[in-house]
Parts: sequence; structure tokens; C-alpha cells
Amino acid sequence: MSEKTSTISVPREFEAFVHPPNVLAFPLPDDGSIPNNPKCPLLIYPQALDPTVRDLASMFERLFASNDWKGAWRNGIYTFHHYHSNTHEVLGIYKGSATVRLGGEHGTTQRVRAGDVIIIPAGVSHKNMGASSNFGVVGAYPGGREADVNYGRPAERHEALHNIEHTPLPKADPIYGPNGPLFEHWTD
Repeated sequence: MSEKTSTISVPREFEAFVHPPNVLAFPLPDDGSIPNNPKCPLLIYPQALDPTVRDLASMFERLFASNDWKGAWRNGIYTFHHYHSNTHEVLGIYKGSATVRLGGEHGTTQRVRAGDVIIIPAGVSHKNMGASSNFGVVGAYPGGREADVNYGRPAERHEALHNIEHTPLPKADPIYGPNGPLFEHWTD
């Protein structure tokens, strides 16, 4: 059995700051409240970018945009479970650290820190369980799609499941480009 290897494509201006891919994949089943995503596991790229970069937030914004993940914003992660049913989301941690619950109450709890990237498929919830006082995140969406916000309520479920099923794959991995490791894990 041969192993798939991705051909990463990082623009020259980012080459010195982007580390080789290290991918943690978490398939998350529907928990009855949070649908998660049956085709696309949650992906975490620990230390994808050098955390000592002078303006890591701007670096994430430019790198995401170069791979068509747009509509960038800076903030944190909500302290309650929420998910987007109509788009995938990337989060680049640009300062501090946090413990994040992903995939609902029965999902996975991960500690993230500056330089880490979380790629959240449509339908996968995320919740800040506690963060350093300086915690900062850059978020973006493939193609700059506008994200809806769902909370796992029964009234949301029918439309959310339809949206998740019809959310297209992105054109490129937000860090590693059109042939990045995201495509080894996500399918149509």
C-alpha cells in the first residue's frame, strides 16, 4: 500500500516561516446535537508557522488569502459550542494559548498555541474552554464565504444537515496550497 504525499505550494514570501506539514486528523461522529462532518475530519496543524514571526496575525491573513481563504477577522473563540453549517473555517493562533473543545461535548479537547492552525469542517463545533489573557486568533473562510452560526438546537438541524452536505471543498489548503495535506483527509 502506497502512502499519499502532498506537494505543498507555499508562496516564496512565506517559505522561511512555514514549517513542513504535521497533520492531526480527528474524525468526529454526529453526537445527536452537533452534526460534525461525516466526510471531513477536523484537522490541526501544530506549529504550522513559526510562532516567533514578528506580526504573526498579518502573516496568517496574507497566507490564508493567497490560498483563497478570505474574509479574515481577528478575535478569539466563543466560550460556547457553535458551528457553521455553510462553510469551513480556518483558525490561525497568532498569540497566547487556549484549550478548545471541538466536535461537541463528546468531541476532542485540544490545547492550541501560537503558530498552530485549526481547520474546522462545516458542521464541527468549537468552544473555548479557557485561554491565556493574550489569546488571539485569525479566522477565514474558503472563497470568503459568510458563515452562519448554529448552536446545536433541534430547530437548526434539518437545514444544517442540508448545508453541510452541500458545502463545497475549498480550492486550496489554507497553509500548503492546492495540493496540501487537507486533500489527503477531506473528500467530496
